[in-house]
Amino acid sequence: MSAWRLLLTRPAPESAALAATLAAQGVFSSSLPLLQIEALAETAEQRELILALPRYSAVIVVSKPAARLGLELLHRYWPQVPAAPRWFSVGAATAQILADAGVAVNYPRDGDDSEALLALPALAQALAGPSPRVLIMRGEGGREFIADCLRGQGATVDYLPLYRRGQPDYPSTALLAQLDGQQLNAVLVSSGEGFARLRQLAADDWPQVARRVMFVPSARVAEQARAAGVEMVVDCRGASAAALLAALRVTPQPAP
Repeated sequence: MSAWRLLLTRPAPESAALAATLAAQGVFSSSLPLLQIEALAETAEQRELILALPRYSAVIVVSKPAARLGLELLHRYWPQVPAAPRWFSVGAATAQILADAGVAVNYPRDGDDSEALLALPALAQALAGPSPRVLIMRGEGGREFIADCLRGQGATVDYLPLYRRGQPDYPSTALLAQLDGQQLNAVLVSSGEGFARLRQLAADDWPQVARRVMFVPSARVAEQARAAGVEMVVDCRGASAAALLAALRVTPQPAP
């Protein structure tokens, strides 16, 4: 049995799936979702973008909710996935959702983050033609880094927003009460937005929260956490369960 006792902060369905994976590896976890996913009602803009899909050089899907909702929209208007454009995802878990639906998808094998995606030779090839266009499937806001980099390379970038992120309502004492009550020694944060929500919820209890080991998905979120005073930050180089498990294996376990 692992000495790790993790607080999971992802949306409830993702936390439940991750908790089952961790339990199979002997890792205890407890969930306090800091974000919740709400699908957006279909709009004329969404329809226009999905019907114009073949004009894009690449489609980038940034998250699992974006993959699920994007596929629902796609299948309403395209009985078969168009041969163009080429599809990309930020991580392996998102790619699996697309692949299970018959979409040929490219994704980085060496990291589930924006930097690894942007370094893919397949993405460079997709954008090599004249006037490249990229469609990014995502929630409202987020992942500006990808678009900024692609625009800097001369690509036109459009967003297809599919969901919004809400915040569950907890009493101000809920976070520390759960950490202390279940003797949790680490916190998993899945995004910069999730970290900001964690910091907000902690409020005056933040110094106690910041003493826990914090597992984060990318260098950018790691920088946020260190700047906020987290004592030990572990960059998992991805948001997948496999990335977390790999990080848990190489990080010294806290004393029981």
